[in-house]
Amino acid sequence: MANLPPPTLASSSSAASSRNDRAPLTVEQLVLDICDPELRENALMELSKRRELFQDLAPLLWHSFGTIAALIQEITSVYRLLTPPMMNSAQSNRVCNALALLQCVASHPETRMLFLNAQMPLYLYAFLNTSSKSRPFEYLRLTSLGVIGALVKVDDTDVIKFLLRTEIVPLCLRTMENGSELSKTVATFIVQKVLLDDVGLEYMCSSADRFFALGRVFGNMITSLAEVPSPRLLKHIIRCYLRLTDNPKACEILGNCLPDLLRDPSFCSCLYDDPSARQWLQQLLHNIRVGPPAPRGFEQMRV
Repeated sequence: MANLPPPTLASSSSAASSRNDRAPLTVEQLVLDICDPELRENALMELSKRRELFQDLAPLLWHSFGTIAALIQEITSVYRLLTPPMMNSAQSNRVCNALALLQCVASHPETRMLFLNAQMPLYLYAFLNTSSKSRPFEYLRLTSLGVIGALVKVDDTDVIKFLLRTEIVPLCLRTMENGSELSKTVATFIVQKVLLDDVGLEYMCSSADRFFALGRVFGNMITSLAEVPSPRLLKHIIRCYLRLTDNPKACEILGNCLPDLLRDPSFCSCLYDDPSARQWLQQLLHNIRVGPPAPRGFEQMRV
């Protein structure tokens, strides 16, 4: 009998297609498929969609041989498309599926510190440093911020120290200035979590350059929010300002440079349905001693 020819790329693709036509693959098989270049794209997509259903997906990803290396390969393979910006939607979606799996690893208590000790967040910083406003790049930045956001959701000083050492704050400030409303909100949340840690507050207030860079960005955002309100984003900014008043020197400076829009009733309607944000603003104004605990309009809104 004649020898059969070796399988070609087309036959491998057909095999992958026929597998997809059969019953859904198990999570374990999909994780194994990540290491197969021919099956990886489908595996990333399926695992990304189903990641919330499996509590132990993160340890499985981390401890499976070659899986994290394959995810890193997916991430670094698009670096060449960042400058000049040439990434299309399909390429962005694929790498974002890989990032979604890393977010899963970053948020799991068993793998969070392993993820951090391996310096994994550094692979994301190139995406946060982009400036293109096209949808593929915005989606890439937002998904990358989601990974960092997953790290800071749990209060952990070691996480904050790592992020400060690797200069995450300037990258967040860049997004807070130029990103979409959603990416600005996530970036501001990350800065808020940094400030809520004592190490983070000391870091931001120990350097005039850092403090005033942060204040400048917040001021610009407040001006923009007066024109296009976003209650959720405004709430994060107010919480950041309030936390800064816990530092005596920063509190003194804010008494002179807090945006006037926060001193008057400009945002009454924006915060009408958020009692906690109104309370934070009242406490902020009290802390910096700029007059009454709150603008007149806010007193009328109390329940």
